[in-house]
Amino acid sequence: MSFQCTVVTPEQQAFDASITQAIVPAHDGLIGILTDRAPLLVRLGTGPLRLDLAGGRSQYYFVDGGVAQMKDNRLTIVTGEAIGADQIDYEAARAEYAEATAMKTGDERSAKDREHRLQRARAKQAMTGKK
Repeated sequence: MSFQCTVVTPEQQAFDASITQAIVPAHDGLIGILTDRAPLLVRLGTGPLRLDLAGGRSQYYFVDGGVAQMKDNRLTIVTGEAIGADQIDYEAARAEYAEATAMKTGDERSAKDREHRLQRARAKQAMTGKK
């Protein structure tokens, strides 16, 4: 069985189709969502979003923050950023990682920002499938 899924960013509607399963990067780990799931509202973290389509195909997006709501067999994901895995450049992600590594941290806020940037870059690199 399938359910409707919509992924929205401030700039665009990145995805709107029927899916059989979603693996969502919540702020505290991955959550699998199937048809007829109990209502859910969860804060998103940073990482890969996997959407399984009918026929066994999957689409992957890099998401960074936001919320996901599952209600009445409709999953709505509102995020600040949703980049298709095929649009992620490994070398650009590597450069982001190097830049974040070089950041100076003098206080707690800058340390958290640095860690977030490192997490984003690691997730993007992992999604390209290169090592």
